[in-house]
Amino acid sequence: MSTNTKINENPVARTPGAKRASPGEFFFDLNSVNQISGGPDYSPVFGGCVEGDRMIVAVMRAPAGKSADLHSHANEQWIYILEGHIEFFIENQKKLVGPGGLIYIPADKLHKAAATQDADCVFFTCKDAASGLHGTKHIS
Repeated sequence: MSTNTKINENPVARTPGAKRASPGEFFFDLNSVNQISGGPDYSPVFGGCVEGDRMIVAVMRAPAGKSADLHSHANEQWIYILEGHIEFFIENQKKLVGPGGLIYIPADKLHKAAATQDADCVFFTCKDAASGLHGTKHIS
């Protein structure tokens, strides 16, 4: 016998358009939750994003041949490549990263990425919830 408890508290997402996990909500399909921009002012990536109390996760698609502008964010981030390849720039390092590759971005580090011309790049990303998913474009 199971009981259903209705909880009236619905927390609001820090990132505009993102799905915020409600109390008692444990399972999500990142292919069908709200599809949002990964960086409206600086990046062409888009995908499903879910926020919890302390973490933000998303599966994003970077269109082939498209590049993000140089940016940073107050929260640290991990990026795990699922499909395709991405050329990643951070500090004075540049690396082509493909499926199975993992990228670590410390908080406040300037970085940018570009999907290769041959195919979209799909990646899983995880950030701490110190701020939302979006960062700030670097203006030189």
